[in-house]
Amino acid sequence: MRTLTFHFAASQAPATQVHVGVVASGDLEVLLDTPDGTPEVAEVRVRTSVDGFDTVWRETLERFFAHTPLGGRWQLNDFGATPAVVTLRLRQTAEAATEGRS
Repeated sequence: MRTLTFHFAASQAPATQVHVGVVASGDLEVLLDTPDGTPEVAEVRVRTSVDGFDTVWRETLERFFAHTPLGGRWQLNDFGATPAVVTLRLRQTAEAATEGRS
């Protein structure tokens, strides 16, 4: 199991904790927790069973956080998800974390 850690600038904190997806073949589980301290940082920890995709992970996450600067502690547990599935799960998580905001 490989663990990757990333940090991205954020301008919004999640309103609630969120759990989306499952750890299953070709899928991804995302857990989002409210930030410790400042909401200006998204701390992202990726645990993956797939080696050699560090650059793909970084670029996929950079694109997401450039459009969705949501802070907090993100935990992504991967079991071979494609970048499209990763983006889908991240968007679902962000939507659930900000529901009810104006």
